Amino acid sequence: MIRARRIGVTAVAALAALAGTPGLAQAQQPSETRPSTTSSGSALPPGWRIGGEGDARELVWRSPRPVPMGDARVEFHAGERPLGAPKAENDGRTFRLSLDAVGDAPLKDLQVLAGGRRLDAPAGDTARERRGALSAAEPPAALPANAVDPGRPGAYRTVTGGYGLDPVKLPGFAQPVEMEAVVVAPRGATGKRPLALFLHGRHSTCYKPGGDDVTGDWPCPAGTKAIPSHRGYLKDQQLLASQGYVTVSISANGINGQDWEAEDGGAQARSSLVRLHLAKWAGWAARPGSAPAAVRDAPRADLSRVLLVGHSRGGEGVNRAAMDSLYPPPAAEDGYRGPVRWKIRGTVLIGPTIFGQNPVADVPSATILPGCDGDVSDLQGEVYVDGTRGISRGTALHSAVYVVGANHNYFNSQWTPGLSEAPSSDDFWDDEEQPDPVCSSGAPTRLTAEEQHQAGATYIAAAARLFVAGDDRVRPLLDGSGRRAPSADPARVLTHAVGARRTAGFLPDGGVTVTGGGRLCAAIDPDPAQACLPPDTKGSSPHFAWWQTEKEAGRGAVALNWTAPGTATRVRPAAPVSLTGAKSLALRVFVPPNTTGTELDVSVTDSAGHRARLGRVTVDGLPGSERTSSYWAREVRVPLTAATRAGLDLGHVESLELTPRSGSGHAWLMDAWGWAPGTPAVTPAALPRVDIGRLTVEEGDSGTLTYHVPVRVSGHGSGQVRFSVLDPDTGETVDKLVTVRPGATPVDVPVEVKGDTRFGYDEQHDVLAKAVRGAVVGSYRGGVTARNDDPAPEVTLTPVTDRVTEGGTLTWRISLSESADVEFWQPVLVVPVTEGAELSTKDVDPQWLLDHAGVEPDPERALSEANVWAWMNIPAGTTTADFTVVTVADQVTEPAESVRLALTDEEARPLPGHPVLTGTVTDAS
Repeated sequence: MIRARRIGVTAVAALAALAGTPGLAQAQQPSETRPSTTSSGSALPPGWRIGGEGDARELVWRSPRPVPMGDARVEFHAGERPLGAPKAENDGRTFRLSLDAVGDAPLKDLQVLAGGRRLDAPAGDTARERRGALSAAEPPAALPANAVDPGRPGAYRTVTGGYGLDPVKLPGFAQPVEMEAVVVAPRGATGKRPLALFLHGRHSTCYKPGGDDVTGDWPCPAGTKAIPSHRGYLKDQQLLASQGYVTVSISANGINGQDWEAEDGGAQARSSLVRLHLAKWAGWAARPGSAPAAVRDAPRADLSRVLLVGHSRGGEGVNRAAMDSLYPPPAAEDGYRGPVRWKIRGTVLIGPTIFGQNPVADVPSATILPGCDGDVSDLQGEVYVDGTRGISRGTALHSAVYVVGANHNYFNSQWTPGLSEAPSSDDFWDDEEQPDPVCSSGAPTRLTAEEQHQAGATYIAAAARLFVAGDDRVRPLLDGSGRRAPSADPARVLTHAVGARRTAGFLPDGGVTVTGGGRLCAAIDPDPAQACLPPDTKGSSPHFAWWQTEKEAGRGAVALNWTAPGTATRVRPAAPVSLTGAKSLALRVFVPPNTTGTELDVSVTDSAGHRARLGRVTVDGLPGSERTSSYWAREVRVPLTAATRAGLDLGHVESLELTPRSGSGHAWLMDAWGWAPGTPAVTPAALPRVDIGRLTVEEGDSGTLTYHVPVRVSGHGSGQVRFSVLDPDTGETVDKLVTVRPGATPVDVPVEVKGDTRFGYDEQHDVLAKAVRGAVVGSYRGGVTARNDDPAPEVTLTPVTDRVTEGGTLTWRISLSESADVEFWQPVLVVPVTEGAELSTKDVDPQWLLDHAGVEPDPERALSEANVWAWMNIPAGTTTADFTVVTVADQVTEPAESVRLALTDEEARPLPGHPVLTGTVTDAS
C-alpha cells in the first residue's frame, strides 16, 4: 500500500491564530525478484518498492551499492518535495520510510538525497551531467603568511590517558550511552588550564576484527568491537596540549547507533552528553581527588575557558551544547540536570551538519568546510556563519574556513584508511571511468590524509588561540583577511566571516531594493526565475543548502548577470546603514567555480546623494566540479578612504553599487559590512528560546477533536521567529514572522482529528521554526501526529477471465473487504506451474513483459523465471483492481499452457491461507 491520505485529519486555519529515518525482496526463485508497480500510469522507479503490512507499510529503496553510515541525513524526496528521513538497515543498502511520513504526496520523481547529493541517480543521468561538467582549475595561489602560526607545537610534552564511567540514559534512547573519553594534557603545566572537548560525528559503531564488516548496532553484538571514533583526534589534541590546553575527546557510539529515531538527528542527545562530561570535569576541578587517574595526571581544568570541537553531527551537537548552556532546554528532552558550571568561549565545527539551521549567535565559531566532502557534501555548515546575521548583537566572530581538496573523513584518523583500527574509506568515492578533476585521488587540488589532518589541527588551534586565549594576532587566519598558516601548507585554506567589529551591513533580506543589472534572489525556491542558482547548475552553493521546505523565505542573495561591462547593480536597504568607525567595506561575493579575474567597481552613496567610488575588487572562483559545493563567497575589501575624502556621511549610507568591469559574467553578493580590525569581548544576550514539541493522539472511531501543536517559549526578552506550517497533503508551507515572549503562546496551530473506522495511516501536521532576530530555536520541528487505529482490510484474489485463447487477456481481480482511506498496494507474483506446460516469455505481449518484469522475451524461458512481481494499486475509496496477462497469438501448434498467480508479502512470499490461482491459454490454431 502507498498512502494517499483521507483519514480526515485537517489543520484548521493553520496560521489564523498566529499571535503576539534486507534488500530487494527475494522470491522463491534463486534470481532476484524485482517489483513492478501498476497504478493507472504511475510506477515506482527501479530500486523502489512498498514494504511492510497493515499500518506498518513503508516506502523502501535499495541502493545498488552500500551507502556508508555517515553524518548527512539520507532523505527521500518526491521531486522538490521532501518526504522524510528513512531508517537504514544493517545491510547498508536498504532504507525504509514509514508511509505515515509521506502524506498525500504522489510518489513521482522519487529521489534519494544526502547532504545535497543524489544517491539514486540513474547511470544515464551521470553521463548527461558529465557532458556539461565544469572544467577544473588549478589550486588557488598561496596567501601571504600570517605573523603568528598556531600550528606550531608548543613547549609542553604531553600525557595521554582515558576514563570510562557508568553509561547514561538519554531521553528517547532505549539503550544507555557510554561515558568514555581519551584525555591528552600538557605534562608539567602549572595552574588551571583551558579545556578543549572534542565530539566525533556519526560513523559506524561496531566492527568485526580481521574482517571488513561494520555495523551501526548499539550495543555492539558479541564478536564485534566498538569503533574508537573518539580516538581519531589525537593529533589535534596533542597539538593543543603542547600549547597548554587540557583536552578530552568523548565517545558517542551509543548515540550514533540510535539517533535515527530522533527527530533532530540526535542533536539534543549529543548536547546532553557533552554537558554531562563537562559537569564531571567541573566536579573534578572542585574535588581533584575524586577524578579518574587520567584526569588527575592532567593540570586542573579551567571550566571558565572551554572550547568545544565537533565533527559532522558532532558539530551540530556542540552547537546545541553551547545553546543549552546559555538557554536551558525543556527538562523532559534533556539528559543533563544540573547547574551550568562552565563557560563556552567558542566552538570549532568540522564539516558539520545543521539540520535545524539554528546556530548560536553569541558564541564565537569557526566552521571548517571540506571542499571535497563526500558526506555532508552540501557544506550546510556555512549556515553557522550566514545564519547568525542579525540574530543578536553581532560581536561574536563567526568564521567559515574552506579547505580546498579536503574530504569529510580524514579529519579523524579512525575514519582514515591505513590509520584506522576498523575498516574505513574515502568518503569522496572515485569513479574510475570518470575521475573528478578536483577531488579524485591524485588530482592536483586533492589533499592527502596527512596534509588534511595537519591543516585541520592548525585551524582548530587558531580558533583556540583566538576564542579562548584572546590572541588577536591569529584573527587574520579566520576573519577573511587573506592570510595563511604555513603549518597548514600545502593546503589552500580560504576564509570569510561575519561579526566581530563589523558594523551594520547590506543584507539581502526582505527590506532591500535591488535595481539595475541585478536582482534579489531566493536561496531555496522551485521557481527558476526566483532561485539564485538555476536548476541545471553544475555544482552547488553552501550558502543555499536545502533546509526542510520546498521554498524558504528570508534567505537569499543579490544575483548579478551581465553581458557587457558597465551596468551597475544598486542595493538599497530599507534604512541607511552606518559605517562609522569602519576602515574598509568587506564584501562576501562568489562567482562560478574555475573562473578568474571577475572585476567589480564598488561605490556607495549617502543620504544626501553624495557618491564615492571606493575601488575595484577582483573575485576568483574556487576549484569546483559538478560534485562539489564550490559556489562559495570570497571576502574582498575596499578601504573607505575615498568616501571620507569625498565628504560622505558614513553614518548614513543609503546604497551600495557594484559595477562589473569584466566583459560578461555572473556574481552573487551575500552581504557587505563595514570592517575594522580587532576581536571584541562577547557578552551573550538574554534571549527567548523556542522549542516545538510533538503531540501524538489516537484517531478514534467517531467524532471530532481539536488539538494544538505544543510550542514552548522560555528565557528572557522578546524576539522574532519565522514559523512555517507544512501542509500534510501538498508539502507546501504557510509562513509568518512572529514576535515571541516567554510565557506567551506565539503560534496556535489547531488540528482537527476526525475519528472513523476506515483503514489509513498516521497523519503528521508539522510546524517548523527558525530564529530571525533576537531569539534562539532549540527543537525546530514538531507538531501533532494522529495515529490510525483501524485494521487493514482483508485482501482476496479471484478469477475474472482465467481461460482464453492465445491473443486474449487473462484477468484476475484483487478485492478488499472494505475501502480504505489510503491507496492500497498489493503485490502479485507469477509462480511456477505444477502440472503441464507453462506460458513462456514469448507467449505474452513484449510491452506487458517489459512493464511488469523489466526484461525482454529472449532468451525464451518460463514466465515464472522472468520474475514477474507486480504491485497492484487499489485507489483510496475503492475496493478492487484487476491484474491482467496479455497473451499473443503465434503460428506454433502447442498444447494448452498455464500461468499461476499468488498474492505475496513484501518479500515476495505467497500469503498463507490464500489460494494460488491458475489461468489457462489454449492454442488458436
